[in-house]
Amino acid sequence: MIESTHSLTAPRHVAIIMDGNGRWAEERRRPRLFGHKAGVDSVREIVETACEIGVNVLTLYAFSTENWNRPSTEVSGLMGLLQSYLQSELRTMLQNDIRLHCLGQPDRLPTEVRTVLLRTIEETRSCCGMTLNLALSYGGRGEIVEAMRVLARKCQEGGLDWQTLSEADVSEHLFTSGQPDPDLLIRTGGEHRLSNFLLWQASYAELYFTDIKWPDFRKEQFLEAVNSFQRRQRRFGKTGAQLQAE
Repeated sequence: MIESTHSLTAPRHVAIIMDGNGRWAEERRRPRLFGHKAGVDSVREIVETACEIGVNVLTLYAFSTENWNRPSTEVSGLMGLLQSYLQSELRTMLQNDIRLHCLGQPDRLPTEVRTVLLRTIEETRSCCGMTLNLALSYGGRGEIVEAMRVLARKCQEGGLDWQTLSEADVSEHLFTSGQPDPDLLIRTGGEHRLSNFLLWQASYAELYFTDIKWPDFRKEQFLEAVNSFQRRQRRFGKTGAQLQAE
């Protein structure tokens, strides 16, 4: 267990852009897949730590819709790592009451990977501890467009009135329906952009950027990000004086 977490009030939902695997490997003159393999160890440690400190939802940006444009050898290697991770971590998920959920387009995944993914989702469906979202073949703009299509069809069929559509209606038709929006969004690897990740949901997330590349981002670094989140005042449009008076 983590001794330093007793004073922490964990964010309900933490989202992470796991960046820097390839550059981490290149700095060591190794193939990019070497960095992705090292990154899997960080995934395990961060999932364990998030679960221990009481995070309700952890979302990991594992593979974007744009990542399909990478060299086929790298894509194939990433799919193999995903399959191996799901197969090796199922028991741990069940032991720690972790429910797996997929954000994105699982139909685009290779058949063997999709089969393992759907089986893991089904076997963890009754878990009621932390939810682990894997964003796979995911793009934030595409997610919003798909939600708009569904809403437009419901309005056309008479199930909804377009004049009364609300933000809640949109949220209910996103991949994260029923989940709280991210409180904290972390990006490793030194870049300072969202890269089409949770564009709707992250509108009020606290952003945390670090130069540390994902294979080196472990429990200590994650807790530093959570501590940074705890020191911030989330005003949601109000003044600090208003919050103090509440």
